[in-house]
Amino acid sequence: MKKIYVFLFMACCSLHCTFAQQVELTLIRSIEIATDSSLQAFSAKNLYQASYWEFRSFKAGRLPSLNLTMTPLQYYRDITRRYDSDANLDVYRQQQSLYSFGNLSIKQNFDLTGGTFYIDSELGYIRNLGEKVYSQFTAVPFRIGYSQNLFGFNGFKWEKRIEPLKYEKARKQYLYDRETISETSTEHFFNLAMTQTEYDMAKDNVVSSDTLYKIGQARHQIASISQADLLTLKLDVVNAQNTLKNAEISLKRAMFSFASYLNMEKETQIRLTLPGRPKDLDISADAALQQAQENNPDFLRNKQEVLEAEREVDRTQKSAVFDASFSVSIGFNQVANTFSDAYRHPLQQDVVSIGFSIPLVDWGVRKGRANMARNNLNVIKISVQQKELNLEQEVVMIVNDFNIQQDMIRSAEEALELANMAYQMTKERFIIGKADMNSLTLSLNRQKEAKKNYIQALKNYWLSYYKIRKLTLFDFEREQPLSIVNYPLSVR
Repeated sequence: MKKIYVFLFMACCSLHCTFAQQVELTLIRSIEIATDSSLQAFSAKNLYQASYWEFRSFKAGRLPSLNLTMTPLQYYRDITRRYDSDANLDVYRQQQSLYSFGNLSIKQNFDLTGGTFYIDSELGYIRNLGEKVYSQFTAVPFRIGYSQNLFGFNGFKWEKRIEPLKYEKARKQYLYDRETISETSTEHFFNLAMTQTEYDMAKDNVVSSDTLYKIGQARHQIASISQADLLTLKLDVVNAQNTLKNAEISLKRAMFSFASYLNMEKETQIRLTLPGRPKDLDISADAALQQAQENNPDFLRNKQEVLEAEREVDRTQKSAVFDASFSVSIGFNQVANTFSDAYRHPLQQDVVSIGFSIPLVDWGVRKGRANMARNNLNVIKISVQQKELNLEQEVVMIVNDFNIQQDMIRSAEEALELANMAYQMTKERFIIGKADMNSLTLSLNRQKEAKKNYIQALKNYWLSYYKIRKLTLFDFEREQPLSIVNYPLSVR
């Protein structure tokens, strides 16, 4: 019975391995999957969508708004103090009243002056339920008005300068994040490619070392090689088997990490196809620097920081002197005992109001805030200059590295061809007894090193390529800037 259970368990494991998803990926396909399905891609999309709706809210704030304010029902039953003119006394009296109110208004902010235009209409109703029962309606059929701070801070003007810049930065940041995903995908891709290559080499080495050991046994029998050489071949077999086991562990870890990043099933078996040698692409450092200055979101972020600091300086400077407000409205109003009479023969209503708020003694609080804001602006400007200088240096260095990597790939490819030929020739010479163990081992190590160097050169090239795209948001292969049109994004 135990044997049956063991058999069923092994059969289930075998079926699980058989039906595990197996995919073959190229570098481009890996990037496509990552930019569509990875958690990093979901985060980038949601950040952009949040900025999109924030900008939509700003745009909506520039349009007329229709508002309805209502108090449908308010009932009072309490005791309140009243003045009795006949007795010349304050007395407490019971009061019952029913109150309703409604206001319908249209408002429009005016960016140039920072004021607000409005048109509104009001209707109020009150009914006293005490000893004397009576009702009254008060109506404002139409009223137009305008209000603003005369010399104060104009927040509308600063929003009009900052909010479009923030949205443009968000659009660029979304493209930047997608290129970051491409860069991260490339890192994972070549890490797995390196472990797969090491695993393949380890498997080949097990077969090769076993074959050489058998040849060595035959040659030892005819005294062609020494006992020490035969033991060395046997040691190579053992080491090759141990290396294969370690390579298999590393491969599983790298494959699990890559599948997790692509948001695929964790048991997915991935087999990679290395990209070939890319075509020569000469990128000018000056051209890359110009594109970075135009497209990189960090430059827009720096500009936003300066504008926000300048806004704070403007706010604190204007509040440090005095505040003055102005409002004016023209309309009609009426009061009557019936609803229809409240809208009959309305009287003109004119309201003009000017207010001042002057700080007489505040012990330098407002002045201190203004000085702090100015100093903060100077600090931000210096910090922005340093950030932009560092970014420009990074762009130039990455472009120079990229141009060098193209030559490195050619050299690594040539070295790999030579190493493969040398190992094959040395192996053949060893089989016929014209090469010793040291030559064979040295040749094998050189072949392994050449394969690793070639994959590393490819990795360095593609990492540099996608980092340039990330820093410049420009496709130098097609000679066009990246845009959200290239990456469709549905905003719900």
